[in-house]
Amino acid sequence: MFRFDQLIRRDMIIRDVKRRFPQTIPIFEQFRIRSACDDCDIETVARKNGINSLDVVEALNQSAFGSKADTEDHASDETII
Repeated sequence: MFRFDQLIRRDMIIRDVKRRFPQTIPIFEQFRIRSACDDCDIETVARKNGINSLDVVEALNQSAFGSKADTEDHASDETII
């Protein structure tokens, strides 16, 4: 069963994401996020590189967990306050 607490978030450290989800490494390369930034969080690195952090996080989650449709189906079960 899919759990939202397993999703990659923008406050996560890049090195931790790469270790937990090695399939995301090409995504970091695609966004030109260098390995020198591995000890920083995704949002900070994205902002410093002029990239929307939500785009990076979405691409990472798609790589780690599958298609966007899968996560959207589960998102509709959540109540937004």
